[in-house]
Amino acid sequence: LRITHIPVFLDRAAGPYGTIHGHISRQNPQSATFDGKQTGVIVFHGPHGYISPTWYAKTGNVVPTWNFAVVHATGKLRPVDGKKELNDLLAKLIAKFEHYEGTGYDFSKIDDTYKYGLMAGIIGFELEIELLEGKFKLGQDRSPEDKQSLLKKLKDGKRPRALPEFTASFFDR
Repeated sequence: LRITHIPVFLDRAAGPYGTIHGHISRQNPQSATFDGKQTGVIVFHGPHGYISPTWYAKTGNVVPTWNFAVVHATGKLRPVDGKKELNDLLAKLIAKFEHYEGTGYDFSKIDDTYKYGLMAGIIGFELEIELLEGKFKLGQDRSPEDKQSLLKKLKDGKRPRALPEFTASFFDR
């Protein structure tokens, strides 16, 4: 079992549930599974965090828990490693995140020798989604009083560190 954190994009029109596209390093042992026969799971995690038993309206026999929201997308992993196909995949992936960030990076302006040299070290993949599983545990089984108390404590509680604060903590060393 191996897990790799990577950016991906979804083509909603390809397949009944869509097709996910991404890439990893060719040195990653997972790249050997991109044969169209092996099943992969891509996890999209939403908000999650610790829930103190003191946050409920009723106390007593209550224990801490972890609330979360997540989606698992399962399907067969197929390689995308043709030069043009991989270039197109990377262009779409980069454009998606550049658009979201509102930045002006243009992948097509990178020197081909440099770009294709780097591309030799990666393998693209596509995973046509065969199964989608949404899972969440948010205290939905609690009483109305506990739900209201939990919402107030979550709003007033300490926020998790975001990427800028977490990154800065490493740079300040």
